[in-house]
Amino acid sequence: MIPSHRQWFNRAWTPEKYARFLKLLEHRTGETTQFRHSETPVFLPASLVATMARYGREMVEQLLADPQYQQDSREAIPARYRTPREAPRPLFFQADFGLDANLEPKLVEIQGFPTLYAYQPVMSQCYREAYGVSNNLRTLPGGLDLPVYHGLLRDAIVGNHDPENVVLLDIDPEHQKTRADFRITRELFGVHTVDIAAVRKRADRLYYDRDGVEVQIDRIYNRAIVDELERKTVKIAFDFRDDLDVQWAGHPNWFFRLSKFSLPYLKHPAVPHTVFLDRAGSVERPERYVLKPLYSFAGSGVVVGPTVEQIAAVPAAQRSQYILQERIDFQPLIETPFGPTKMEVRIMYLWQDEIRAVNTIIRMGRGAQMGVDHNKGFEWVGASAAFIDER
Repeated sequence: MIPSHRQWFNRAWTPEKYARFLKLLEHRTGETTQFRHSETPVFLPASLVATMARYGREMVEQLLADPQYQQDSREAIPARYRTPREAPRPLFFQADFGLDANLEPKLVEIQGFPTLYAYQPVMSQCYREAYGVSNNLRTLPGGLDLPVYHGLLRDAIVGNHDPENVVLLDIDPEHQKTRADFRITRELFGVHTVDIAAVRKRADRLYYDRDGVEVQIDRIYNRAIVDELERKTVKIAFDFRDDLDVQWAGHPNWFFRLSKFSLPYLKHPAVPHTVFLDRAGSVERPERYVLKPLYSFAGSGVVVGPTVEQIAAVPAAQRSQYILQERIDFQPLIETPFGPTKMEVRIMYLWQDEIRAVNTIIRMGRGAQMGVDHNKGFEWVGASAAFIDER
């Protein structure tokens, strides 16, 4: 994106530096890497990051000001997952963008669910150290520095509770690819990671076992994906519909409400035309669209450029659970030894007193999608970090 930085990096790159980056990452996280990391970070102008950050904020503000969306999104939550005491706004949300042929940001997805907030700064620092990236380039948007970022994140996750009574909740966390993020979260904030299947319930309270001692849970940093709960038929001791005496750091309802379900309601120049499949009618030239199930995870079930037959194969009873989104050909802008590579920029937000863009995640790929399954066997693709030039 910034030719001078890209040329400097590509000239100086060596396999040894990439190996050092991975070794640093392993050392800092205490985990072997569980997903592919790109050989390169990306270099972005601050103006572009600021534009994406503004677009994501505008979209969420637009949705929450729309009475029809408010009503429909509440009704869209599956009955068995309608959790009481809903927060009036998402504490965490993300907006994913690619760049079109005019280098304009276009929305890929939006989600009201937390992601790698603790991990990403560590990854960025490992890139910086391994490759000697200038300290003049920032990794956090809007002039944010790391101590302030960690303070904001601590407030979001822990609140005013004793960290002992706050848990990061996930499904079989020891086998999650994101477990390095869990470990860093604990190191930073003292929050233990707990398997959702191991939580116990008495009356309206939840408890977890810590070294043989039963500990009350007052606040949950929720990382359990409903799609995975369903696929793995995980049995848990509580029901999401229970009126529990617990706070949610990231209320579960926003996983459904602020999601691919939101896209047809958005009217914004950065949002490709999107319609629910059951309202799409006859679809001409379906190859111009992407077919997406509403609540799949990590790209599961997404069909880029579907055929008429693939669209027709979605059962009538499930068509309201799919969207058709106008397909945008994102530009391969990152010069690599294997040719130009596409990137997707995730803007990460916290909504406390105000909506604030606090970090970014980059995914790079040359396949039909950015996911690992679509980029197998490729190099200079995968998870990455952004260095922001504020000049």
